[in-house]
Parts: sequence; structure tokens; C-alpha cells
Amino acid sequence: MARYGDEVTALAAPLTGMDDLGVLLDRVGDARVVMLGEASHGTHEFYAWRAAITRRLIAERGFSFVAVEGDWPDCERVDRSVRGEPGAPADPREALLAFERWPTWMWANEEVVDFCRWLRAHNATAEARAGFHGLDVYSLWESLREILVHLREHDSDQVSAALKAYRCFEPYGEDPQEYAWATRFVPESCEDHVVELLTRLRGHDLTPWQNAEVVAGAERYYRAMVRGGPDSWNVRDRHMDETLDRLLQHNGDGARAVVWAHNTHVGDARATDMARHGMVNLGQLARERYGTGGVVLVGFGTHRGTVIAGESWGAPMEVMPVPPARRGSLEDILHGAAPDRALFVFPQGDRPDLLTDVLDHRAIGVVYRPERDGRSNYVPTVLGDRYDAFCWFDPSQAVRPLHVRHVDVAEPETYPTGV
Repeated sequence: MARYGDEVTALAAPLTGMDDLGVLLDRVGDARVVMLGEASHGTHEFYAWRAAITRRLIAERGFSFVAVEGDWPDCERVDRSVRGEPGAPADPREALLAFERWPTWMWANEEVVDFCRWLRAHNATAEARAGFHGLDVYSLWESLREILVHLREHDSDQVSAALKAYRCFEPYGEDPQEYAWATRFVPESCEDHVVELLTRLRGHDLTPWQNAEVVAGAERYYRAMVRGGPDSWNVRDRHMDETLDRLLQHNGDGARAVVWAHNTHVGDARATDMARHGMVNLGQLARERYGTGGVVLVGFGTHRGTVIAGESWGAPMEVMPVPPARRGSLEDILHGAAPDRALFVFPQGDRPDLLTDVLDHRAIGVVYRPERDGRSNYVPTVLGDRYDAFCWFDPSQAVRPLHVRHVDVAEPETYPTGV
């Protein structure tokens, strides 16, 4: 892969501190959405540098909120803390410790604590407070309970509709797989009750409305999962796209968003083999919704190091080795020619082969088997079409999780594995 060496050297800028991010902020310009990826859900450098970029976007460019690949109710506790709401934890660490759904380390880690403490301090003196929200679809039962609490306090006339939906799901014991399989073999489902609830809450305050959207999205997601294939993936990413748009509308004219999610959600699916398999993703949908000039997609990658993951869905988290990348992959190429830490901001005109050739690009989920890394975990990618910029960390290390105990699994494994 020596033929890419000069191109890497020409594009790579050392990434040693916050001041080196200026060229990326210039590329962001007036974009409404900046999506910051990660090649795993358990690498310190990805979290730390996403936080560094986000701090500058909020402090210097007035971005309105961070939206993450996390559950709405859990993230709303964090949001109340970073905004300094009455009754919320004074230290965001307390709110993050309440993340108990496996894999807890995705958001309950010291790197996110550090960022959220900064965000709370920033909001204490800022003219407009920046938020922290969850985009994901998994919290069906938690969202139903949040809806019931809200309606009992603020709109008792609507409690009966929420109870109908809750009681429909109740026989399945908060087991989404049991519900999903039941709908496959018996034509009855809870869909009608969920649609009625959503219709009644649409247009309410953002939190109950969004919880109703989560319930509706989750119900569709679980039914799609038992059918297999890419449908559940598409339900999930379309839900995240719609949630992001709802948050932007809620924050008013001029609102701007930073998104934290895995590269497989952030990088445009049309530049990978995901499109051939009928899959869409958040980065693609955002470009289609806001235009390519309105969205900046930033990928992340590493060559070797350590990562937090589980060897199977629900398994105890472990610090695992990340072996040197597959020969000929993007990571192998960058290992041979780029600085250990580098930022690539891609030109918008003529582009070198590095950005137009199809290259294997590593993706590690919450489920990871290092011994199989060379035979799997790689996504064929046209780098310059998938992202607008790329952050590179040759050696990397695992995140620092807050939880050390085993956490029960309440959700089925995502498609594809754990991203």
C-alpha cells in the first residue's frame, strides 16, 4: 500500500491538542449538524476527542445540544443535570451511574463524566444552555413509565390511553424478544394502542412526546427484529434521524446539533456495502434531509490497542486487545504513513485515490472477539464519500467504565452485532 503514502502525508495534520482542531471547525462552517463517529463503543481516544471537538463547537460556534446513541430517559437525567435543573444531580456522574442497561460502559464512563461536568460548568454562565439527549429506540418500558408519571401529574385525562398501552405489553414481563416472537405467531400486537397513545401525545411537551415516539419506534423495531435482515436496523436509524430533527425544531431557528454515534451510523451508508444490503443510516438520512452542505460527518479509527467489549451479548465487559489491523485496510495504510494522532479534513474538489478507492475499514461493536478480527469487523468503504473528515489514533486504549459489576441484559442483540 505504499502508493497511498504520499497522499496520506499530504492530507494528514498532527492532532496534539485543542488548537489543532481549527481546520475542522473551519470545515464545519455554517453546517447545522456535525456527526462524530467512533470505530468502537469502548475506546478512550474516541470519547476524549469527540468531547474536545464538541467543547469547541458549543463554546465557539454556539451548538445547541449533543445527541448520542443512547436511551432517551437515561439521557434526560443527564440533560437535567448539565442544565442545572432543580432537583437534578449536582454532579452529572450521579446521573450517568444510573445507566444500567447493558452495555453500560457506552455512556457510563469517566470520559463522558468529564465532558458532562464541563458542559454543566459552561451552562452555568452561558446565555443559552446546551443539552444532552438520547436518540435511540430501546427504552420501551422506561418510556411508558415516564409517560404515566407525566400524565398523572399534568394531564390525567390521557392516563387511560397510556394504561392501555402499558397493560398490552405487561404480559411479556419487559422481555422484548417474547413480545416480538408473540406478534410473529399471533396476528395481534400492541401497535394500535401505541399509535393511539402517540396521537394523543404528539404536540405535547418534548419529553412526553418523545417518550411516546420511543414506544412507537421500539414496538416497530422489535417486530422487525424477529423477521431478520436489515429492517430493524433501518427502523432504528430512521427513528434516530426523526428524533434529531425533532430536537432541532424544538430548539428553534438557528439550532445546531452535535451527534455522537458509531461510525456505522454516522458514515454515509451509500459509501459502503450497507447500501447493497438495503440498509440506510443516520449520516445518509441527515445529508438527504439537510443537504450535504448542512452536515459534516467525521469518522474515527485506530490501528491497535485495547478496547472495552463483551465476548457475547450480555457478557461481562472486558478490556480486550485490539490486534494490528488487517493488511491492506485503511487502518493498515494509515499506520504506515500517518502520524500516531492525525486529523484529515477532506478536500471538496479533486480527491486522491485514498478517498475514492474502496478500502476495508474496521468496525468494532460492543460484542467483539479479537481472534476473529482479521476475518470480520471490516466494512468496505469509499472514505471520501463516507465522511467529510477523519480522526486517527494509531495506538489507543480502553475507556474507563463507571460500572464494574455485571448488569442484566434487557434487550435483544442489535443488528448487526452491537453497533
